[in-house]
Amino acid sequence: MSYLTYLLPLAAAAFVIWCAWQWLPLFAEERLEEPAEPETSPEETGLEAPEKKKRKKKRVKKPPFSFSCECGRLTRKDVLAALVICVAYGVTAFTGLGDRSAPQSWCEFTERGRYVIVELPESTVIGNIRYYTGLHTGSYSLAVSEDGETWTELGEMEQGYADLFKWLDFPAEDMEDPPERIEGKYLRITASATLSLGEVAVYDTWGDMLDASTFTYDAGAAPLFDEQELVPEAATYLNSSYFDEIYHARTALEHIENVYPYEITHPPLGKLIIGIGIRIFGMTPFGWRFMGTLFGLLMLPILYDFIKRMSGSTRISICGTVIFAFDFMHFVQTRIATIDTYAVFFILLMYLFMWRFVSGGKWRHLALSGLFFGLGAASKWTCIYAGGGLAVIWLIYWISRRREEGFWRGFISNCAFCLVFFVALPAAIYYASYYCYGTAKGLGSGLGMYFTKDYAKLVWDNQVYMWEYHSDLVSTHPYSSRWYQWLVDARPILYYLEYFDDGTKSAFGAFLNPVFCWGGLFAVIGCGVLAVKDKDGRAAFIVIGYLAQFLPWVLVTRLTFAYHYFPSEVFMALALCHMWRRCRDEGLYRWERPMYAFTGLSVLLFTAFYPVLTGVRTARWYTTYFNKWFPSWPF
Repeated sequence: MSYLTYLLPLAAAAFVIWCAWQWLPLFAEERLEEPAEPETSPEETGLEAPEKKKRKKKRVKKPPFSFSCECGRLTRKDVLAALVICVAYGVTAFTGLGDRSAPQSWCEFTERGRYVIVELPESTVIGNIRYYTGLHTGSYSLAVSEDGETWTELGEMEQGYADLFKWLDFPAEDMEDPPERIEGKYLRITASATLSLGEVAVYDTWGDMLDASTFTYDAGAAPLFDEQELVPEAATYLNSSYFDEIYHARTALEHIENVYPYEITHPPLGKLIIGIGIRIFGMTPFGWRFMGTLFGLLMLPILYDFIKRMSGSTRISICGTVIFAFDFMHFVQTRIATIDTYAVFFILLMYLFMWRFVSGGKWRHLALSGLFFGLGAASKWTCIYAGGGLAVIWLIYWISRRREEGFWRGFISNCAFCLVFFVALPAAIYYASYYCYGTAKGLGSGLGMYFTKDYAKLVWDNQVYMWEYHSDLVSTHPYSSRWYQWLVDARPILYYLEYFDDGTKSAFGAFLNPVFCWGGLFAVIGCGVLAVKDKDGRAAFIVIGYLAQFLPWVLVTRLTFAYHYFPSEVFMALALCHMWRRCRDEGLYRWERPMYAFTGLSVLLFTAFYPVLTGVRTARWYTTYFNKWFPSWPF
């Protein structure tokens, strides 16, 4: 390791501390307020131009706590800025997402003991066999013969739960007792269970793939050799599933094919959304990753609108959205076919509309917040944590209004309103999301299924199973991490790693941009101080949202990973933007310079870390000296 390995994180930490140092005047005990010309024009904020008043210094008075405030609205300039950010991000995110083609025809082994026999043109010494696994789990027994009568068993071609929709080789590198020699004119593949096998490629000892058009086989085996042009040179993340895609992409296909799912440890909606991409692009890596990447893209204009409504500044909105867009966690996690993306997407929306309500909006905004809470809960239980934060914000909102005339009438009617949109509606969405479970169990179809005892029992039993699974889970993982490590970016989760003989490697994992991680944490702490000291409603809203997503994990003792911190980064971005807004409102000298520098460095680090965010094949020395800032980083 070189001195550069230590210099880079130290320089980044010093920069973050310098940026946070600029916020210190906001925490002074005694401040004089000197009204100044607004930093942004009425056209930029979307607000009416204020009347000009005589400039006069006055001592700051702490107003009563309230969320109510004037909010900025999107202008044409904002729409254009958000569009440019989305285009730049979209091109980056969809490039290298995954292969758009994969075997789509399947040889169906309908029961245990089913087999296919393939006759080669002549007796051949086989180097290896590459095959593409499909749905269901089990294994295939491989045997060879010279005459089609006497068979020599070679071993098992695995299709375990972690091997689905992947290109695998026989003999596998980790095979305990590989055959010394594979030679024969006939191959026999026998299934150990009901299985689907996609494509099979046979290679000679020189590594050349044999011409499948010269093979002889029954019509039922045709799907094994009809897409030979799709056989890759090697299995990679671009053509095969990885990490929890082995669960969620598989479950999405099972819902499409009306098969009762293997993975039932999370609610169904996230997998149903993944299935939309599969329906459009087929069961391909690009297909099962498409919707997550699209939702990651759609987060950006929503966040931009959120920041603009809280800050009233186009410049702050642009910087905050760019920082979030090119954060490592957001980029990597939305490009993998897991359900965390949809949870974060709906959390962002439910808090946006809650903010619109408490800051002076209409009850329809509260209804939309409840709607997205229901959609989030039906995607992943972590959204229920977010619901707790919403409840705290809602309660504080009404407490702050307790001295207003007609308070009790408004409060009681709003309680009834929330029972409909935060209890009844989410419960209905959650209950309805299990429709695919019911049809797979043969409970019929149509609305009538929802009113049967069997359907209700199916849903209830799954809730019990999920609770017992997550509460009793005892497991280990080499890249797991605890909540206190997330705060400082101490332990990323490694998703993929492969070394090559030419001194290069392909690797990527999920973790936060360190500048954003550290600066965002300082900003959240700063917002906490301002919420208490200045009764800052915006700051309190942000801190409550952050703690609602973070604190439950402090109490969780089961296996956890860095991506569980993903929802918290939404509020870290809002916290950064709020600190810059306060600097602007206080008229701090050249407050925007640290903001621009922070944004620029975030994008620069994204570029420097691009190889370990995408798996692009890179020289090992580069990832060692530039991308491994701490010994615990697995790059």
